[in-house]
Amino acid sequence: MTFRTLSRFLLSLTLAFAPSLVHAQGHEHAPCCGPITSAGERLSDALDSMNVESLWLVHEHVNWETGEPDRGPDYTGPGTHTHCSAFAAAAAKKLGIYLLRPPEHGQILLANAQYDWLASDAGRQAGWRPAGGMREAQRLANEGSLVLAVFQNPDAHTPGHVAVVRPSKRSMDTLLTDGPELIQAGQHNHNRVNARIAFENHPGAFPEGIRYFVHGIP
Repeated sequence: MTFRTLSRFLLSLTLAFAPSLVHAQGHEHAPCCGPITSAGERLSDALDSMNVESLWLVHEHVNWETGEPDRGPDYTGPGTHTHCSAFAAAAAKKLGIYLLRPPEHGQILLANAQYDWLASDAGRQAGWRPAGGMREAQRLANEGSLVLAVFQNPDAHTPGHVAVVRPSKRSMDTLLTDGPELIQAGQHNHNRVNARIAFENHPGAFPEGIRYFVHGIP
């Protein structure tokens, strides 16, 4: 086989396999979990409107529903740690959904209590159900359902963590590496953050220790 013949042969192979290569590369970066529906867009708008990066701030005692400080600047009593569970409860209430919250349970260690409640008969009767793994959680959020990512601390006296899954067009590679996209209050409040970072202060949480729960939005 001459050099020219070999070159033509290799070129024909390249052209023959090019469509499948392009498809594979495109699939790698395609959204992992379906399109963001109109209901998902409304969910995003509702979550954005909560201004989580300015409210529910760490080291302040806050009104659980509004995230506004409700004690003087010199207050040093309990309830000034982080407010992930208060924010989750406020987001649920804004969307017309009940999640365990004050006064039924105080803000201290509320995330651990929410985990137990969501997995209980009371949580199921209130319309919550397990959402499966990361991909299912992201898909349901994209479709406009309220999805929570929850970690219960094995030490009952140490806070767990909870965040809200928000609609996202992340790729499968990103999902597997970083988990779903979330909005959260915590040590750092984020309007958009991936689950790996959101739960990094909780050893054993990401990815295996997080459970997802979903509720349809009325």
